[in-house]
Amino acid sequence: MTDNLPPANVAKSASNLAAQIYVQLKTDIFDFRLLPGDRFSEGDIATRMQVSRTPVRQALFWLQREGYVEVHFRSGWQVRAFDFKYFEDLYEIRVMMETTAIAKIVAADAASRLDALRETWCVPVKQQLEDPATVAAMDEAFHARLVAAVGNQEMARMHEEVTEKIRIIRRLDFTKKPRIAATYKEHGEILTAIFAGDATLAQQMIGAHIAESQAEVKRITLYMMQAARERYATREGEGG
Repeated sequence: MTDNLPPANVAKSASNLAAQIYVQLKTDIFDFRLLPGDRFSEGDIATRMQVSRTPVRQALFWLQREGYVEVHFRSGWQVRAFDFKYFEDLYEIRVMMETTAIAKIVAADAASRLDALRETWCVPVKQQLEDPATVAAMDEAFHARLVAAVGNQEMARMHEEVTEKIRIIRRLDFTKKPRIAATYKEHGEILTAIFAGDATLAQQMIGAHIAESQAEVKRITLYMMQAARERYATREGEGG
C-alpha cells in the first residue's frame, strides 16, 4: 500500500530524515498510537525520536498540509479530530465520480479498457488473495482504474485526491476476512454488469458496495479509537 509514503517531492530521498519522521508519525496516526485530539510539541517528538526539531517541524508541516494535524499558536500541535461528516462528504463524491465513470464507459462501449480488472477480480475462490494490505491496495487500484478508463485526466486526478483523504479509514475495511471475500464478489459483479452494457445495474451495485464499505470502516474506526483510549487510560493508571 501507499499509506505511509512521504509527499512526492521527498519520496526519492529515502535517507531524508524529515521523510522518515513523516512516515513514522503518519503510521502512528493511522494505527491510533496518536489519537485524534492528542496534543504534542515539536520537542516531544524530537525527544522521542532522538532527532533535532528541524526535521520534525518539516514532517509536521507535510502532515498539516495533508490535513492530519493542526498547529495552534502557543500550544503546539494536535492530531486533527475525526470529522465523520467530512469523510461522508468525500465518500459521496466518490460515488458520484465512479457512477459517472461507469455511465461513460458503457456509453462509449469501452468496457475492454477494464479487461485487466476482470482478470484480477473475476477469479475462482482458490485464486483470491487474502493478505489485507495487498487486497486493500488492489481495491484502491480497482476504483482508480475504473475512473481512469474514462480518459479524463482531471477527473482521475480529483478521484486520486479524494482517495488519499479517505485512506486513513478506508484501509480498515480489509481487517476482516469476510470483507475481503465480499469485495471480490462485488467487484466481479460490477464488472460483469459493465461488460453486459447494463450501466444502471453497475451503478446501483457500486453505490451499494461503497456504502457498505463506508459503514464498515466507520464501525471499525470507532471501535479502534475506543480501544486505543482504553489502552491509553490503562497506561496512565499504571504510571500513576
